[in-house]
Amino acid sequence: MTAVTRRLAMAILNGFDAFFAEYKNITLGAQARFEAADWHACQKAMRDRLDLWKQKRAIVADAAYTITGGSVEDRENWTIAKEEYAELIQNHDNYEIAQSFFNSIYCHVFHHEKIRDQHTFAMTPSGHSGPMSSQSILNIYRFDGDNAADILRKLLLSCEFNIPWENLERDIGFIVDVVNRDLIPRIPKNSGEIWVETLESLFFRNKAAYLVGRVVSGKFSLPFVLPILHTEETQAIYVDTLLYDPDDISILFSFSRSYFMVDASIPSEYVAFLRRLMPHKEVFELYNALGMPKHGKTEFFRFAVEDTLKSSDPYIIAPGIKGMVMLVFTRPEFDYVYKVIKDRFTPPKEMTRDHVKKCYSLVKRWDRGGRMADTQEFNNLAFDRRRFSDELMEELYKEVPSLIEENGNVLVLKHVYIERKMVPLNLYLKDCSEDQLYSVMDEYGKAIKQLAAGNLFPGDMLLKNFGVTRHGRVVFYDYDEICPLTDCNFRRLPEPQTEEQAMATHPWYEVKPEDVFPEEFRLFFSGNQAAKKVFDQLHSDLYDPDYWRELQQKIRAGYVADVFPYRKRQRFQQRGLL
Repeated sequence: MTAVTRRLAMAILNGFDAFFAEYKNITLGAQARFEAADWHACQKAMRDRLDLWKQKRAIVADAAYTITGGSVEDRENWTIAKEEYAELIQNHDNYEIAQSFFNSIYCHVFHHEKIRDQHTFAMTPSGHSGPMSSQSILNIYRFDGDNAADILRKLLLSCEFNIPWENLERDIGFIVDVVNRDLIPRIPKNSGEIWVETLESLFFRNKAAYLVGRVVSGKFSLPFVLPILHTEETQAIYVDTLLYDPDDISILFSFSRSYFMVDASIPSEYVAFLRRLMPHKEVFELYNALGMPKHGKTEFFRFAVEDTLKSSDPYIIAPGIKGMVMLVFTRPEFDYVYKVIKDRFTPPKEMTRDHVKKCYSLVKRWDRGGRMADTQEFNNLAFDRRRFSDELMEELYKEVPSLIEENGNVLVLKHVYIERKMVPLNLYLKDCSEDQLYSVMDEYGKAIKQLAAGNLFPGDMLLKNFGVTRHGRVVFYDYDEICPLTDCNFRRLPEPQTEEQAMATHPWYEVKPEDVFPEEFRLFFSGNQAAKKVFDQLHSDLYDPDYWRELQQKIRAGYVADVFPYRKRQRFQQRGLL
């Protein structure tokens, strides 16, 4: 132990505490922004909060250089500092996230090279996935079989909104009807006392607040979520529906959705409760959902290493059509894919590696609206070279030689994105039934429209660039041509004036980089006329430039789309009829 390493450890902890305090302050404004219906401020706050980690990391890294007298790259100092830091945080409420912050400072200083548990907490178990350490984050209501309305009134009023309910008793009536019809029959008879638990803090995202809880009786447990929306016309709030199907709640916390804002002083307690509701969700998924993607990245790394060590399956080229920009590989039994930017792009792609990185960064900071896959970005990611198929190694050396380092059995890829594995839409269509074809083409069109409503134009909308999730949702995952919708110039195809123009194999008219011709979208269905026929029935308006121009005008005028993580038919639609 030295004075220098002690000060280094303390500086890193101070940096983490400063980060978390500012993170909390931004989060604490979520309810006020919701009550004011200031949706643009909601989007800005989300971006600002995502930026905090890097901002604090840079400040602490500069301080580390000063504290160590310029010897910040002495790894022995970091070995000692890690031990001292572990002592400093052993009773810290958020020690596991503080570990990730230490890792981040180290990686920043050493450019993500030689990340060892000797110097970092890379593989240190965080121990948060066990039982909750506190009940203080819960509101608990006892059910006697005849007081459902009273419980609902109490739990809704406990939200303490500063704007009125549009019609609280009406909403309670809607919920009680669903409870009596669908929920109470699910509770086993003679299971014992029944109670309701709700998390004390609401989950804010997009234009909604979500009250999250569960019904418990003996060993029986049923999760539920109440989405609360804002009536901008009357400046009041209402309950939009009651979600209780596990799939619906899983979709709410999906990897394709933006992060929540939740006033959680100890996020691990919220993660522990959410795992009770969704035991199939991994810890890193829940930290991501709570708006802690940097710690989620640490948890994912530990998960991936453990999963890899437990299996023997090889790394292979991912199924599907090879990308023009990305080389994608996976393991057959792994639920994620690894994406590496190629050294040279297949024509006609002409962008740079930096451009592709900026596109992925844009998606990270945008409201994904349930239609874009979240990614984790890694530098200098190490693999067991012996697990790579010969075909994959040949492809790597062909497409990304500048990103490869080999040292014995260790293969290092200098830059990798990791993303949830989905069935490419073009492959899904090969084996789907007629009903599935209709449903997935409707989903495909809705995905494009919802991305556009969120001011994003996918660019390359080929079927292979979209995936189908286990819930049957269509999600976009190829970001190299993505851009704000308002940056595009939507045009009609000019009518040829001469026979020479009509027979031309290349455009005879001027085309600028920002020009888009929606009539050409039909080409995305090349080779699948059945899919095109269904799409034409459901979403032919996407071929009309006026559709896109009108949406651009709305967005420029301040429009922010509603994003519902549940089906329209689930909403209490009769609300407007009373």
